[in-house]
Order: sequence, then structure tokens, then C-alpha cells
Amino acid sequence: MTAHPHPKFSGYDILVAVAMNVMWGLNLIAVKMGVDLIEPLTAAWLRQVMVMLICLPALRIVEGKMRELALLGALAGGAFYIIVNISMAVSTNVSALAIAGQLGAPFSLILAIIFLGERVHKYRIAGMALAFAGVVMIVFDPNAVNEHVGLALTAVASFIWACCSLIQRRLVGVPVLTIYAWVGLVGTVVLLPIALIAEPQAMATIQDLPLSSLGWVLFSALGSTVIGQGAMSLLLQRHPVSAVVPLTLPTPVISVIAAAYWFGTPLTPIMIAGGGVVLAGVAIVTLRTAQAEEAKRS
Repeated sequence: MTAHPHPKFSGYDILVAVAMNVMWGLNLIAVKMGVDLIEPLTAAWLRQVMVMLICLPALRIVEGKMRELALLGALAGGAFYIIVNISMAVSTNVSALAIAGQLGAPFSLILAIIFLGERVHKYRIAGMALAFAGVVMIVFDPNAVNEHVGLALTAVASFIWACCSLIQRRLVGVPVLTIYAWVGLVGTVVLLPIALIAEPQAMATIQDLPLSSLGWVLFSALGSTVIGQGAMSLLLQRHPVSAVVPLTLPTPVISVIAAAYWFGTPLTPIMIAGGGVVLAGVAIVTLRTAQAEEAKRS
């Protein structure tokens, strides 16, 4: 049989991909502004409340998948944002954190090897090594000398994200908005007592927050989750994984450049070199993994 060529990307597809990258790329700025203007855990709780309310119409019981949805909600809606928001609160060089945040891809591959028995060859192993080496380079950047705690927390958050990606593999076929309705709901429940205990003053004065502060949290909830994830889902419905996944590679570049501009942090030669090494490694892992996934489905 002759293989049918994959459909070409239309102008509409390209616009969707651009919106996805811009929303994900600017999300880091919104998260940092949120934790600075509110408090880390209170901002995390507010974000999950907003995600839950936005996705509420899609909330429904999914037979045979509720254990995975509950676990994903606790990790992606709770633990992940606790770590991410605290890392943002203790850091000033957001660009360095944006680069370290790319460790999610190699962590995901490592977990797939351990738990799914996925076989990898030299190219993806080299990609993982490059990604970790690039982050190590950033640690030695004089402008990131005080960011070791933030970088370490970001690495932990990336590992949690990788665990979430493993769980999401078991949720294929479940609508994106339904997944994030549960993430928002479970995250709201998990974060509420934690925020009340750790930040009682911030939680007690939520009603006094200006709309501008809440706007940053809303941008993160709406832009990253609904628009970003929705765009990714739409593209995956129209095109193969191997064609869609590479479209996400501009996201960290946008994050690094936007954060450096917005917060006025310099992009030093070491950071640029380390970021380049990380992105090269992530690109190898991402592209080769997408090709492997597509080969399994064909």
C-alpha cells in the first residue's frame, strides 16, 4: 500500500501554533508576576480555581480513568505549582529558570525507559546528556550564582511534569478540557488547606486584590491551559505527532527572551551557550521521540 502524505499545515494551523507558543512562552512572566504581587501558594490556588471554573462545563466522570485523573490533579494541579511558584518567588533570573524548565523532556524519556520499557538509541541518549549539561553550565553563570535554589526547585518541578506526562499517556481519548477540569478541581482542593496554613494573610485578603494582580493569574490559567493545551489538542487532531511536537520548540526561546526583556535580566554568553546546549538536547529528544511515537502508530 502507498502511504498517504500527511496534510499540509494551513494558514489556520500556523496561527494556532503561533498562539500556542506565545501563550506558553509568556506564561512564565505571568506566573512570576502573580507570585510577586500575591503570594506563591495563594496565587497557585487562585490559578487552579480559575482553571476549574473555565473548564467546569467539561467536568464529567470518565469510566476507568478516575484514578489517573485524581493522581494527575494532585500532581499537575497541586505539587507542580507549589514547587514552580516557590521557585519563582525565590528567584530573580527568570530566564535561567525558563532554560532549566526544559528538563521535563529528558526526564519524561527516562521515566518512559524505566516504567514503559521504551528502547532508546544513541541520539536520544545524546540529547538527554546535552540537556543536563546545558543546565549545569547555567549553574556556573555569575548572573545565576544566587539562583541555585530556584534552579533546583525548577528541576524538581520538571520531574513532576515528566511524571504527569507519563500519566497523561493513559488518558488518550479523554478531552483536554475534561482533563483540566479535574486538574483544576483536585488542585483547588489540594492547595486550599496548604495555602490557608502557609499564607493565612494572603488568603484572607483575596477580596482586596486589584484586578491587575488577578489578571496575571487569569492570563496564566486561560492562556497556558485553555488556549495553549487546547491549541495543542486541535493540532494533534489534524496532524501526526511527529509534525506537531516540533512546533513547540519555539516556546522556551520565547520564554527566555521575553523574561529577559520584561525583568531586565541580562542574557550572558554563558547563559546563551548553556541555553543553546539545552535546547539542542531537548530538540533531539523531542524530535526523535515524536518520530518513534509516530512509527508505533503506523
